[in-house]
Amino acid sequence: MTSTAATSWRTRVAIALGSWLLHALGATWRVTVHGRQALLDRAPEAARVVLVLWHGQMLPLLWAHRQPTGVMISEHRDGEIIARIVERFGFFGVRGSSSRGGVRALLEGVQVLKRGADMAITPDGPRGPRHSFAPGALVLAHRAGVAVVSLVAHVDRKWQLRSWDGFEIPKPFARITIEYGEPVVLGDVDARAVAARTDEFAQRMREAVARVASRAGEPARA
Repeated sequence: MTSTAATSWRTRVAIALGSWLLHALGATWRVTVHGRQALLDRAPEAARVVLVLWHGQMLPLLWAHRQPTGVMISEHRDGEIIARIVERFGFFGVRGSSSRGGVRALLEGVQVLKRGADMAITPDGPRGPRHSFAPGALVLAHRAGVAVVSLVAHVDRKWQLRSWDGFEIPKPFARITIEYGEPVVLGDVDARAVAARTDEFAQRMREAVARVASRAGEPARA
C-alpha cells in the first residue's frame, strides 16, 4: 500500500469515527440558545453575517448551529478531516487562513456571503494564540458589507484538551448555553481602519463569554 493510499484510508476512518462520535455525544447534550431568532427570521434576500467564535469552542457551537454556513478551515493537513466532518452537519468549507491561502479565502468568503449564506470564522485559529483576534473576519465583513455576530458558549461539564486552544468537548448530558451577540456593522472607511479594531472585538468576545456563563441555565430568549 502506498503512503498516499494509507493516508486516504486513515482520513476516511477519522471522518467516519469523528462524525459518529459527535452524533452520539450531541444527542445527549441539553442546549439553550439566546439571541438566535433574529437570524432565523431573516428573509432569504436579507444580508448575511460573519459569525466569530473561539477555536476551542467549535464543537458545541457548530453542533448547535447546524444551518448552511461557510466555515473558514485551515489548509493545514488536518483541515481536510475537519472540512469533511462539518459537511456532514450542513456546513461547507472555505479553505484558507491568515497564514495560508488568506487572499483566496477572503475572496471566496465574500462570494459566499453575497450568494446568501453566512460565514463562520475562528479569529484565533488555526494556531493561536488562544483568544487572540486576527483581523480577517472583520476585513471580510467590511468588504462584503455585512455585520459581525459573536457566537459563544458555556459548557457546565466538559473535557478540555491540553492544546493551544483549550479545545472543549462537552461530556454526555452536559448543559450548553449559547449566545448570539448583537450584529455589529462596520462603517469604517477602509480595511486598515477595520483591522485596527481587533482589540475591541476581542474584548467583546471576552465579555460575551463571561455573560453567557452568568446566564447559564436561564430559559432561552429570542
